[in-house]
Amino acid sequence: MTIIRLHSCTLRPWRDGDEYSLSEQASNRKIWDRVRDFFPNPYTLRDATSWIRMNRSYQNPVNLAIEIGGKAVGNIGFTIKEDIYRYNAEIGYWLGEDYWGRGVMSEVLPAMVDYIFQNFQINRLFACVLEENNGSMRVLTQAGFRSEAVLIKAAVKNNRYLNEHIYAMLREEYLARRESDSLVAKQ
Repeated sequence: MTIIRLHSCTLRPWRDGDEYSLSEQASNRKIWDRVRDFFPNPYTLRDATSWIRMNRSYQNPVNLAIEIGGKAVGNIGFTIKEDIYRYNAEIGYWLGEDYWGRGVMSEVLPAMVDYIFQNFQINRLFACVLEENNGSMRVLTQAGFRSEAVLIKAAVKNNRYLNEHIYAMLREEYLARRESDSLVAKQ
């Protein structure tokens, strides 16, 4: 079973019993404003049950609950693309508003990047961030992602055209960063 223990939280597979915490944390307009429209708003208990059931079917989970104080308070996951993009994966995440500004995602994202590159045949990992989500852009940059593109007015959210910022990391960049971190740690 995949369990990643970090200083601020634990990353683990979704499980029965997470439904109430998930629906409570995810049913927040401020979160919905920063994610894709397929993320339900309001986020009902039925939505949470469906999400957990779907995620229990993976042998190597692609979505992990962010657990703090025994409660699932967010998610980080990835989707492997298809066809000629089959070695690309898109990473995404959200965190309950009560936990914003505590450095949780700054710890979670690098741990998930390690998990992905160590367990899946991915060459390029990328994230799509809507304009105005400066916190997410900062977390990605701190984790070693580079700004790759800005797609002008490419997304529609709340009936507004928004720029979409693309951040990416190649496997070779990930390995070089790990090697550099390892050398610094030895000194």
